Amino acid sequence: MSTAQAQRHDNDYTLGHTPEEYERLRGQARVWEAATGRLLDEVGLAPGASCLDAGCGPGETMRMMAQRVGPAGRVLGIDADASVGAAALAMLHGSGHRQCGFHAHDLAAVEPIPGAPFDLVYARLLLFHVPERVAVLARLWDAVAPGGHLVVQDYDLCSFGALPALDGVAEVIRVMVAAFVERGCDVHAGGHLANLFVRAGVGVPDAGDVAGRIEPLATGRAILEHTFRSVLPVALEHGITTETDAAATLAALDAVVTGHPDRPMLWPLMIGAWKRKDRA
Repeated sequence: MSTAQAQRHDNDYTLGHTPEEYERLRGQARVWEAATGRLLDEVGLAPGASCLDAGCGPGETMRMMAQRVGPAGRVLGIDADASVGAAALAMLHGSGHRQCGFHAHDLAAVEPIPGAPFDLVYARLLLFHVPERVAVLARLWDAVAPGGHLVVQDYDLCSFGALPALDGVAEVIRVMVAAFVERGCDVHAGGHLANLFVRAGVGVPDAGDVAGRIEPLATGRAILEHTFRSVLPVALEHGITTETDAAATLAALDAVVTGHPDRPMLWPLMIGAWKRKDRA
């Protein structure tokens, strides 16, 4: 990946590239591990298969793939963030998954995906962030081997929040959504997957999946606060909030969590879709 592409990625990714953001990504991946594992098993990921994790982040899904394909298989992670990819590879190799590799690659660029074709091409929370989502999805489909599968999971923020609603939570989410939209994200990417598949030339998905998570606000506040802090630089840059208002928003969140610790909080829905490529 060129220096210019790396700089563009640094400027485009709404959530930033801090150690705190990487840890947030690891925690988020662990939350959705069962939902992702269910889809990997649904498409029959087997020993010896070759896999691509597009937008691999800290490598948690690569680990799940490696456990299924075994030492005879192949797992490649690609991400525009070379630092997080290097850390992922060190973690995986340290755990004995030597069949894993990493390549710094900007999926928004026109270069072919390295190492293709693959028996499984997988992406989670990728299309949410890339404005060129139709073109990216088409490139992912091109990287699928005949008889292989494309599997995508992405968020839809339509349900995100406390139940019933609380103003202190709603303001945190308002700032987050506005920052995402300002950067060209699709906050309903999960709900749009079927349409995106068709527009990208993949075709109507073979099947879909919806996963959710609900927990008390006392513990659910972590995703709210950590994500708010990650998007805050973008929100400040674009006038979505101010330093003073952001501090007040976090104080209000503290207050509602203290006052309503058991109030249910629903995470964004994780919506999945997959398609098998016909053999020639």
